[in-house]
Amino acid sequence: MRGGLGGGKVFGAKLISVFLENCAQRRAAASGMIALFDGEIGAPLCILHAGGITAIRAAAASGSRTAGLMCNLYSMTKSREALTAYVRAMRDRTANQPPLPAIFPDQLAPVAATSKEGLREVVMMRWGFPPAGGGKRPVTNVRNLDSPYWRGWLDQARFRCVVPATSFVEYTDTQPKVAHWFALGEDRPLFCFAGIWRPWTGVRGKEEGTHLLFAILTTEANDLTRPIHAEAMPVILTGDEIDVWLEAPTEDVVKLARPFPPERMQIVLSGPREDTWGMS
Repeated sequence: MRGGLGGGKVFGAKLISVFLENCAQRRAAASGMIALFDGEIGAPLCILHAGGITAIRAAAASGSRTAGLMCNLYSMTKSREALTAYVRAMRDRTANQPPLPAIFPDQLAPVAATSKEGLREVVMMRWGFPPAGGGKRPVTNVRNLDSPYWRGWLDQARFRCVVPATSFVEYTDTQPKVAHWFALGEDRPLFCFAGIWRPWTGVRGKEEGTHLLFAILTTEANDLTRPIHAEAMPVILTGDEIDVWLEAPTEDVVKLARPFPPERMQIVLSGPREDTWGMS
């Protein structure tokens, strides 16, 4: 893979090795390097770690300092009743929302948050904050919690949310990419991502108006996800952690932004772009 910088003053080549069998030993499946050369005389300038460069580029849009983003795909295939009970919501405003075996950025998905009246409710929100810095793509992940882009929403408990899910994807850095689905068990028990939401007026999903938008927090990868995606994984909440995230002061909730214990997770599916387990 060849590319140029600075109007031809520098050019480089990216080399990638892929060993999918490494996943079984929880080692990185893909590794890469970028060699840069002087564009005038061809002299080598330096060698860079490809994963680090990818992480910096991906993180820039969300105000993240160094870490990359989780891959933007997850599922939520449990019933509305199970979802509402799991997040201890007092009201469900999702109408007849069917199971969702593949949720991508800019799609609507069920999210639990606190209403103006102080009630915990499940509502449909669209995945991705407004593009940052003149970008075009929605900002789907949060990593740098000190960034002003996020802090104003994080400090207000009403604008924190939890995003129910049954599995999520990390991709190997290969061509073509391979999707690996992670869950908390073969039977896809419910869990939640820690999230932030906000209202926004404009055009999203070809609809103009006021939209409810959410983004998912990420943190450093754990020992299970790191061989697939070394830079980051979503912040996963279960049990009473959901109440803490939605109700506690900021100094308490930021402590939840940590890797989920790898022994409580597993890879349940590899290859498909949707997880239909349990759907009849």
